[in-house]
Amino acid sequence: MARTIVITGASSGVGLAAARQLAAQGEQVVVVGRDPRRLGAAMATVRAAATGPEPDEFRADFAELDQVRELAAKLLAQYPKIDVLANNAGGMVESYVRTVDGFEATIQGNHLAPFLLTNLLRGALHGGRVVNTASRAHQRAKLDPDDLVGSADSYSSWRAYGASKAANILFAAEAARRWPEITSVSFHPGVVRSNFGVGGATRFFYRFAPFLTTPEQAGDLLTWLSTAEVSNGAYYVGRKVARPDKLAADPAIAARLWETSAAAVG
Repeated sequence: MARTIVITGASSGVGLAAARQLAAQGEQVVVVGRDPRRLGAAMATVRAAATGPEPDEFRADFAELDQVRELAAKLLAQYPKIDVLANNAGGMVESYVRTVDGFEATIQGNHLAPFLLTNLLRGALHGGRVVNTASRAHQRAKLDPDDLVGSADSYSSWRAYGASKAANILFAAEAARRWPEITSVSFHPGVVRSNFGVGGATRFFYRFAPFLTTPEQAGDLLTWLSTAEVSNGAYYVGRKVARPDKLAADPAIAARLWETSAAAVG
């Protein structure tokens, strides 16, 4: 029987590659994206690859938490049982932006929105798993669980991104402790060839540097983590468990981040 696998940020890159691979394996793939045009183009390739149930699509912008709540309600109405939630949506914001919900845009899009979505889908995920796309960019990150608003004066796009990726790792580890009925992991997909980053030089690097991981290679890792036997709460680099940086491995910080995130999203 086909598993139901929801992948956010699946209209390009790692998420799209994994969606195609999983659809080709006969799984019920549910693609979530933000941009209607890119989502439509992505769905055409996922449908072409599918060998099982018709792939499904939903649109949501994680810059608005109400859209996350609406997405969760629609998913639950259509799929009362979800086997895998791949929290893969995310990105980098060039300059300081405060969302309509009152939080710094990077921490909201990369952490608070998937934290909210996972909590809302928790019942449907019973016996399933959550896979968070993190990054080695979490190393040496400065994450303050008590400050999810930040400041324009001290903003750095890379620091904000690194902090959000540390949050992805902490969330997976804490979810494993609090929700033993759900397997939760995080992973570093590699430095993936994509449209990632802000600024011309960074975007050029991520599109053309010769040693980058292809989206297909990173998608293969996400596919493996979605279907293989994995270690609950672990952070993966490749197909091996790795120890994250000190801050991202601290259970006290993970617990505090959970509490402040829960308060933030209501």
